[in-house]
Amino acid sequence: MGHLQVSVGDEVKSLQRTEDGVVFEDGLLELSDGREMAWRWWGDPDGKPVFRIQGTPSSRLQRNPDASVQRNLGVRFLMADRPGYGGSTRKPGRGIADIADDYAQLLDAHGLDRVPAMGTSGGGPHVLALAARHPDRVPAATVVVGGTPLQGDEVARLVGVNARGYALAEEHPDRVPAATVVVGGTPLQGDEVARLVGVNARGYALAEEGWEPLHEFLVEIRERLVGDEGMQGVLSDAPASDRAIMTDPLWQRMSRENIAETLRQGAEGWTDESLAMHREWDFDPADVKSSVTWWHGDDDMNAPLSAARRIVARLPGVDLRVWHDEGHFASLIHDREIVAELLSRSS
Repeated sequence: MGHLQVSVGDEVKSLQRTEDGVVFEDGLLELSDGREMAWRWWGDPDGKPVFRIQGTPSSRLQRNPDASVQRNLGVRFLMADRPGYGGSTRKPGRGIADIADDYAQLLDAHGLDRVPAMGTSGGGPHVLALAARHPDRVPAATVVVGGTPLQGDEVARLVGVNARGYALAEEHPDRVPAATVVVGGTPLQGDEVARLVGVNARGYALAEEGWEPLHEFLVEIRERLVGDEGMQGVLSDAPASDRAIMTDPLWQRMSRENIAETLRQGAEGWTDESLAMHREWDFDPADVKSSVTWWHGDDDMNAPLSAARRIVARLPGVDLRVWHDEGHFASLIHDREIVAELLSRSS
């Protein structure tokens, strides 16, 4: 990993470079309440800024394994750890709108009055909250496989670990000690649990067993995520399109590094976030005035398309684009198209 210096006006910034040539810069922001938020810029220092909000659980380290996405699009991605993840201070009991206000402070610190923004999976509700609470800051927004409240049999169609955690969160929302969702972070209703991938469905089933079984389960899942098994083992019952992506050794290595950083403080921040997204959201999607494009796969077993359609119906200006026979990780394949479309609406 190399280092270089770039002059920006009178300021000299110390940049770093990954082994595959992607430039990045790290920093910490002290927020108005004294908490710290860890941030990272990815990509061309002279590129067009895009605020990129990663999924649940994830950190500022997350990026596409295809380095050309960061190097060659003429874009610079700003990312940040949400409370309790990576290098950011936890905020117990936080909602989604709380983090939108943190993000507004981050944009201020970087001199970004207006910036196109995108959120993936659990980042989806957060980008919508930012656009709803700070409409002048977000000229265009993109949601990719966004996590949403679920209904009916959608929970049953989740991957097992998400369904199991979801059930526990619903049954004991004040006693969940750790993460309730591995990928997605969506409130579920009715028969939606049955369609989740297996480890998510297991979480849902634990709801009636109380605090301790959930805690033991989540300790196990965390150990599996940061160990050799990794995300590809925990989500072994994901659809074929997702499993194909997870077999890539580079993806596996980057995923393990990202998860290790995300959960290095423990699982409390993950718990806070899961509960915030399982409860009634503390903002109204109808308040989003920015143009929104929502991308989703119809074979997504972490964040079902049927649930996404309900939120889409509440957004005033939205274009829903569906990938057929593709799952939750399809965005890695379509990243270039997604970013280009977002930029076309923000110019």
